[in-house]
Amino acid sequence: VIGVVIGKTDVRSFPDRKNIGTERYTFNFTIRDSPTYFINVQSWGREEYIRSLSESFRVGDCVTIENPLIQSKEAEREEKFNPVTPSGYKLLLSENHSVVKTSSCYDTDTRLLALLHLPVKDPQDYYSLGDIVANGQSLHGRVLNVLAAVMAVSE
Repeated sequence: VIGVVIGKTDVRSFPDRKNIGTERYTFNFTIRDSPTYFINVQSWGREEYIRSLSESFRVGDCVTIENPLIQSKEAEREEKFNPVTPSGYKLLLSENHSVVKTSSCYDTDTRLLALLHLPVKDPQDYYSLGDIVANGQSLHGRVLNVLAAVMAVSE
């Protein structure tokens, strides 16, 4: 699978249920290869493997994923923490079998760069900041998709 990385989480650790006293490490990222299709990728493993893999690419890089495991996703649980994708599947990376290679999108396919700036949600499924200010009371407690642009960043 070849795609551009459109999102990425930080490395996290969890107690390993099989080996008490040790930890397993994980991070997720999302790749896109067309305007319509993108998929979440999950990686689990030893700290050295996960940290090294996470540091090997960033959002905006093109990656080639070889030998991922394809799994059905548990939509309700997984989409709380990852982008909702149009696929019923996710890719799982294995330290022993999977390989992730990074390359320049210019070297791979310049069309992939344009995908980096496309929203992952339906354009009709957003609230503007103005809508939220005007209708704040009626929206209280609801989960909303917001489409906004950063105008400035400062201390």
